[in-house]
Amino acid sequence: MPIGIGRHTLFRSTAATVAAALIIFQLISLAVASYYVMLPIAKRSSDDLASLMVLSAQTWVELPPQTREDFEIELAQRHNLWLFRATTPLPEAGHDFLPYLALLESALQAHIGEPIQVKTTHWDQTWFWVEIPSGGYLIRIGFPKEHLGIRPPPALLLMLAATITLTLITAVILARRITRPLARLSEAATRIGQGNTPESLPETGPDELACLARTFNRMAFQVKELLANRTTLLAGVSHDLRTPLARMRLALEMLPQESDPKNIERLRRDMEEMNRLIGEFLALSRGLEKETEQEIDLSQLLQELADHARNEGAEVAWQTQSPCLVSAGPMALRRILGNLIGNAVRYGAGKPLTLDCECSPEASVIQILDHGPGIPPDQLESVFRPFYRLESSRSVTTGGSGLGLAIARQLADANGWKIELLPREGGGTAARLTLTR
Repeated sequence: MPIGIGRHTLFRSTAATVAAALIIFQLISLAVASYYVMLPIAKRSSDDLASLMVLSAQTWVELPPQTREDFEIELAQRHNLWLFRATTPLPEAGHDFLPYLALLESALQAHIGEPIQVKTTHWDQTWFWVEIPSGGYLIRIGFPKEHLGIRPPPALLLMLAATITLTLITAVILARRITRPLARLSEAATRIGQGNTPESLPETGPDELACLARTFNRMAFQVKELLANRTTLLAGVSHDLRTPLARMRLALEMLPQESDPKNIERLRRDMEEMNRLIGEFLALSRGLEKETEQEIDLSQLLQELADHARNEGAEVAWQTQSPCLVSAGPMALRRILGNLIGNAVRYGAGKPLTLDCECSPEASVIQILDHGPGIPPDQLESVFRPFYRLESSRSVTTGGSGLGLAIARQLADANGWKIELLPREGGGTAARLTLTR
């Protein structure tokens, strides 16, 4: 499966790891900056404001009554602090929780020696008020929220959002740069496994990935040459064997009439078996050659194969269905289904076998169901190896040549199909061929 963005992909794991590391680093940096930089500055600012308030209250008390109004105006114009003598309680006064206000209350308590609460009013705008006892008076000093000039919650939220966004973008870019070459490598490896020749991977990027692509390209070329040599060797040997086989047939026909008929018939059967094996060798050698696709009706093809099996004496259950059109190589598909049906007949213990076809927009699934003894679970994959047989007698009538399933798997891989053998409840085997669209 190519590397993508699934639940357990390398891309997702890399992106999540990088994002988590960067987010934790940013949070630690923000905490350190807040504690060692922002908090001391805020404490100094709140302490200065508290000192100014206390000093202003004390100065107002000590001034002559006729000059107090001028002092109040001067304080409002220069420091944006509004000072009054409190005679009535503040209407609709509340208490807002802001980190700076908590620091201001602590600073006022340190200067005055008793708890002071910062009260909040919301009229045309938000005001903060402090009532300071001084010289027998209760001095009320207020300032608008804009006087603070800072908005910690929105600032922190904006910083956190920007940090997380940039971190995620960076993590995705870094992960993509790492996983994209690996995704191309995975896709190319899959194509090699299907018997196709992939395009050469670009040998660019970091040295490690470029070296990996260069090594893979060299390996793909060597695999291509190896498969071509194997195909040529098998085809050549199989073709060359048919020449002496033809001479043996001719010599057999020219034997004297007084020769033993049983020996002649046995030799004739042996030569027919040799000819069949040579044909299977040729089919195996051509298994990697992908066939030109044509539009095929699976229902019609299965009907033909079922009729052929019935003519050979097998009992096949198949109900004609509506057309199921697929684009596939006709010879390869016919050879695969013929081999699977032949195996089901051979190992089905003489019981009826069933053909089934399911069509959907995503895939077409063909099943050949038999009622034989089945295949041991630990050998379900081994039977696809060339010359591997469950039956050890090497008899053609009971075990075949051991090439049928190997050819079927090789043809399926070359065409991008999936072939598998599954055990059935109650005994038997389900041979399933899946053609993805």
